[in-house]
Amino acid sequence: MLTRLQHLLHAQATIGPAVVLLAAIIVFALLSDRFLTPGNISLILQQVAVVGTLAVGQTIVILTAGIDLSCGAIMVLTSIVMAKVAADTGLPGLPALLLGFVVGTLCGLLNGLLVTRLKLPPFIVTLGTLNVFFALNLWYSASATIRGTDMPSLLLWTGQTVNIGGTRITYGSIMMVVLVAAMAFVLKNTAWGRHVYATGDDSEAARLSGIRTSRVLLSVYATAGLVYALAAWTLIGRIASASPQAGQLDNLDSITAVVIGGTSLFGGRGAIVGSLLGALIVGVFRNGLALAGVDVLWQTMAVGVLIIVAVSLDQWIRKVKP
Repeated sequence: MLTRLQHLLHAQATIGPAVVLLAAIIVFALLSDRFLTPGNISLILQQVAVVGTLAVGQTIVILTAGIDLSCGAIMVLTSIVMAKVAADTGLPGLPALLLGFVVGTLCGLLNGLLVTRLKLPPFIVTLGTLNVFFALNLWYSASATIRGTDMPSLLLWTGQTVNIGGTRITYGSIMMVVLVAAMAFVLKNTAWGRHVYATGDDSEAARLSGIRTSRVLLSVYATAGLVYALAAWTLIGRIASASPQAGQLDNLDSITAVVIGGTSLFGGRGAIVGSLLGALIVGVFRNGLALAGVDVLWQTMAVGVLIIVAVSLDQWIRKVKP
């Protein structure tokens, strides 16, 4: 029985997170009659939108057996660039947004170049660039928050809501779902996606089979940087401002979402949809425990336990024998 379950989870990485999310929703709905109200569902989706978007970029990096500790810093730096350029120079929303996308992509490209050209471990590279990007963020912003009233409306668009079935859903949340669907399609149905999985599963074997693994890694980090810029846009809409202190711990939350979502930290196995489920699991747990009156300390502990269980489960699944 356990062997069959092990094989099933190895073949379908999203089944476990989906079951956990469903169970959490049922339990918290029974504990609080406010949990499934439209207003609370809207709140959970808003809270998940930023981390869920970051998790898309984090997932493709982890699929290559890497990790990106700098994603939160790239997001915040990009949000500051978008907002400050627009506020200080009067640049219209679209050019400011595109400039942010370029900055995010270049930051990701820098990570990729350090990993592929200098052959440095992704953990060390992104730990270093985390501090570099954070310092640049504080220097460029002068540690000052840019108010939403000083920005073009396009930069705040992701925070606007639409009524779906009585629930107010932000455009940032909708953009996150569209991004997840698009990336899932690319990973499953394109040669690039297959090369990403192959590189993470066994980089040397992938290279010997003709895959240009360095080029794949470079494209993965650059794409992740662009995704972090999209998360920056969502962040601006979420808080209706651009703060150099916002989202500094979201890099850890994005890794948490990816791990809980069933993507292996050793690369080569996982799915974008699982990362979205992981982000939702974290959001549901924190929201549900808060409604149940559980102290923030124990909410954090619960997420920590989830991470340990998820990694332990991944280790068990990786031992599956063909």
